[in-house]
Amino acid sequence: MIATGCSGNKVKTSSSSSASATPTSTVTETATPSVTVTATPTPTVTAAASATPKPSGSPSATPKPTAKPSATPSVSSLSGSANIFAAASLTGAFNKIKADFIALNPKVNLTMNYNGSGSLVTQIQNGAPADVFASADGDNMNKLSGTGKIDFPQNFADNLLEIVVQQNNPKHIATLADLARPDVSVVLGDPASVPAGKYAKQALAAAGVSVTPKSLELNVTAVTQKIALQEADAGIVYVTDVKASVAAGQFVDGVPIPPAQNIVAVYPIGVLKSSPNQAVAQAFVAYVKSPAGQATLASFGFLPPS
Repeated sequence: MIATGCSGNKVKTSSSSSASATPTSTVTETATPSVTVTATPTPTVTAAASATPKPSGSPSATPKPTAKPSATPSVSSLSGSANIFAAASLTGAFNKIKADFIALNPKVNLTMNYNGSGSLVTQIQNGAPADVFASADGDNMNKLSGTGKIDFPQNFADNLLEIVVQQNNPKHIATLADLARPDVSVVLGDPASVPAGKYAKQALAAAGVSVTPKSLELNVTAVTQKIALQEADAGIVYVTDVKASVAAGQFVDGVPIPPAQNIVAVYPIGVLKSSPNQAVAQAFVAYVKSPAGQATLASFGFLPPS
């Protein structure tokens, strides 16, 4: 997802006075600077009202200086490019942040790479040219910061889990326990590489529920898509994933998970030490953490960093 009238005073002009000198002559006096006397049958004589001619008008006021046009908004001198590797659950929010960042820095080019956090770490470890890494958990970030590839990662957002179901919830799933029903097919993120899968495993354990998933996906986007395509009945993803999918018109709904069984996902971000575009990378991270970036994340359902 801020007018004042004034009324003028009317001035009433007095009417002209007329006097008859004789039955055959008329004198008319007006309020103008000169007086006209008319006699009959003599020719008309015009007498000046004053010996000294009256100035034709008062001197004009000193003209006001013309306002100078406002200065053209300064264009950022920042230039260059950067590859942003980000968890799949950040897709919508980071696409908006990218557009806003480039609007402020038109000489910058950003390339986004979204996937499961574990898959992104593997890509970076294998030499993929990443400049910024934004993870959906601290464990995958530690795989890079712990080996000296990233210095000083910073938490920039939190997230919560939610059960994603087919639109209108035809299986009437209300709790995590319902995912263990034999008539409900479940897909989850792979806990070995997908933070949402790891968090889902923890949430199910907290609820005392055992689930055998139909499949394990490599990112939360794939989990949501399988539900939307009716290839499964339910899954566990982030609140933000359900919100984004509903906004995009996908045929899914969300079922809240109680706080006692929910898991807070912490999102850290950092700049790769090997990045050849340090200025752009650092500026992008700063924007994500700025009030504008945080407002965008909140609009997509993310929580402030804990």
